[in-house]
Amino acid sequence: MSAARYDAVVVGSGPNGLAAAITLAQHGCSVLVLEAKSEIGGGTRTSELTLAGYHHDVCSAVHPMAVLSPCFRKLALEGLTWVEPPIALSHPLGGEHAVSLRRSLLATARELGQDERSYFDPLSAFVRGSQGLFQDLLRPVGWPKHPILYTRFGWAAMKSAEHLATNWFTTGAARALFAGCAAHSFLSLDAPFSSAIGLSLLIAGHATGWPFPKGGAQKLAEALTRHLLALGGTVETGRRVSTWKDIPPARVVLFDTSPRALVRIGESQLSSGYRNAITRYRRAPGIFKLDWALEGPIPWAAPACAKAGCVHVGGSFEEIAASEAALSRGEHAERPFVLVTQPSLFDDTRAPPGKHTGWAYCHVPNGSTRDMTSDIEAQVERFAPGFRDRVLARHSMNTAALEQYNENYEGGDISGGSNEFPQFFARPRLALNPYETSNPAVFLCSSSTPPGGGVHGMCGFHAARAALHKVFGKNASDG
Repeated sequence: MSAARYDAVVVGSGPNGLAAAITLAQHGCSVLVLEAKSEIGGGTRTSELTLAGYHHDVCSAVHPMAVLSPCFRKLALEGLTWVEPPIALSHPLGGEHAVSLRRSLLATARELGQDERSYFDPLSAFVRGSQGLFQDLLRPVGWPKHPILYTRFGWAAMKSAEHLATNWFTTGAARALFAGCAAHSFLSLDAPFSSAIGLSLLIAGHATGWPFPKGGAQKLAEALTRHLLALGGTVETGRRVSTWKDIPPARVVLFDTSPRALVRIGESQLSSGYRNAITRYRRAPGIFKLDWALEGPIPWAAPACAKAGCVHVGGSFEEIAASEAALSRGEHAERPFVLVTQPSLFDDTRAPPGKHTGWAYCHVPNGSTRDMTSDIEAQVERFAPGFRDRVLARHSMNTAALEQYNENYEGGDISGGSNEFPQFFARPRLALNPYETSNPAVFLCSSSTPPGGGVHGMCGFHAARAALHKVFGKNASDG
């Protein structure tokens, strides 16, 4: 590289890119963040997608891992207010019956009847030790700081969701609650490690709830950017990086991009062996997303759903398992599992007085071109009769639209790559340091590195630590 103008350049301003930039700036590095869009944020942006005055989260909406993140937890993020709904998650089962994930572990367990002890007993230790547990989970694979708790979690997480649900629970309600959380993995529920994300989300719900930023996901990105600027960092929007020549000279460059984008941009800087390894990285399925401007709240038949920030719409364990099994075969489910958020019930900045917003998506095969609007709305209508009558306007994004909006979402993949074994651990390739590339001055810091998808910034944090050690000779706390 020619004479460096910056110590570090970060390509992409998603939570991981901003976390990497902040970590570097905290250690005295001059940092420039380049963002192709006119606004920072990556997967944390909010926009009026439907009608004026209706503010929708374009990508991520609910952020349980953000408040648990060892990286974000240490930052004094001014202007950011977290909203925690009375119920983190509700899962309608038909009629007025729903099962809910509440902040109280005991209250949740008591709703499960004969599965009360089966739910409470295995989760209680994880919830009590959640801060230490997530410190270990949100980092690359290695020797944990809390080995007993981590090993207990790992023993359960390595199982399939089907195995765990069948062996832990006897009631349909408990199995359905777990199935909806496990389906966030985009894996078939009979696949190894399909329990891991489901367990993590349940524990997070009891430890901190499933909160979201007041005013929308964009508020998190804005707060992170303000913190970076206060540390002396620089952010430039409207700066698309298409080739290596678009990057100002720097001692180190970190990419908050997909692995393929890194290879495309930095082809001249990377070895053929590294480039070939990256081409084998597998993408996850995609999503089809809908946003609604609503005349009133979603008319859920089950009263608990009206108190929940997130609603899992999919019915029984068996129905959700069938939906995700179809996905694993590259097919569209007849009755897709649908994730719904309704932030305007708890945040009056999201819609005009008396009006509401809704956010939903279902899983589809990577690169799918099918319009899933009617399928999603049929599922919601099934548990909220009269829902369609309240829709004033809708905005849809298929996999192509998602990728056009954010090039990292290749084929509609919002997870940064498949969670299948062994890629569950080896992201984006099997390596001692997954953030390093074949070029000692180039690092990958996106969700395609450990610990993977989610709004937590830990991929960027750990990549920055690796760069500080290797390039600048500095050691940073691992959180």
